[in-house]
Amino acid sequence: MYEDILTRILNHPDSVTLEQVAFVLSNEELTPKLFAKADEVRRKYLGTEVFLRGIIEFSNYCSSNCLYCGIRAQNKHVHRYRMTPQEIVDRAQIISAQGIKTVVLQSGEDPFYTKETLGDIISAIQSLGLTITLSLGERSFDEYSYWKALGADRYLMRHETADEELYEKLHPGDKLENRKAHLLELKRLGYEVGAGSMVGLPGQDDFALAKDILFTYELDADMIGIGPFIPHPDTPLRDAPQGTLEKTLKMVALTRLFLPDANIPATTALGSIHPQGRQMALKCGANVIMPNFTPSPYRAEYVLYPNKICVMENDVACGECTKALVKSAGYTVSLSHGYRKRRIKEQQ
Repeated sequence: MYEDILTRILNHPDSVTLEQVAFVLSNEELTPKLFAKADEVRRKYLGTEVFLRGIIEFSNYCSSNCLYCGIRAQNKHVHRYRMTPQEIVDRAQIISAQGIKTVVLQSGEDPFYTKETLGDIISAIQSLGLTITLSLGERSFDEYSYWKALGADRYLMRHETADEELYEKLHPGDKLENRKAHLLELKRLGYEVGAGSMVGLPGQDDFALAKDILFTYELDADMIGIGPFIPHPDTPLRDAPQGTLEKTLKMVALTRLFLPDANIPATTALGSIHPQGRQMALKCGANVIMPNFTPSPYRAEYVLYPNKICVMENDVACGECTKALVKSAGYTVSLSHGYRKRRIKEQQ
């Protein structure tokens, strides 16, 4: 019976119900088989390569007030910063010098950086031969189009939860349908689109988590970032329990079965709750790691959640450290740009 469910997900994902996904998430006896199958599928479609994306967290200003986030606008304890365009481009040059082909430009929702300012940064980084991923939150559709025309390749915008009621509780004044509209527009414009969710949010059950998996499948997301909820002491959710390692890994593994050719990161948050968290994620279907190239002293101020790893180390050390981590887990470091490898669906 267990094997039948995993096989059905692989061969007939459209026929899998919300209840069946929730059952897999809740069933501990099935977990070892789920993890093994996810690694098998990952190796079949993607081999043993792990793609590296060098991340630059260039601003921790944010106009939003998401209840779980340490850089939410109403958190008065954050020391805010903004990197200059030249600082950002200089870090991209460091990423390129380490042989990493993708740069991720991440910030809070910060309107200080205009369409044109970001466009100039994108153009400068593209001239280095790098693939550009943006993670800037919700911006205007016109801005998405402008940046795509200038050479931005990918856009990460995690949906955090696909449960409508929970989404509205966590995002004051916003609705899930709005986030979905942005993701669909990004796909229409030709971006590789990244969604993703947190695991262990207050009020979230296995059915809510199953919605996350089915949503990313229906979206046909090119990238899916899945990490545990980690409560920040300066947010309204400070006293909520933390998401668990095992449930997060199960979400990674199930997502791999539904989307065999998608790119799935072994997230920094997993490495923050367990010293082997990212290595374990690689063995459960993940195939991407994002080493942090945010320079000091800014890096320590980009605190979405507490106890984030790699905050105090040398600010150019993450690249080589991550490569060693990948090799130690039994995988190989890819030197490619890491675009999604679209599979040719087998004849049923």
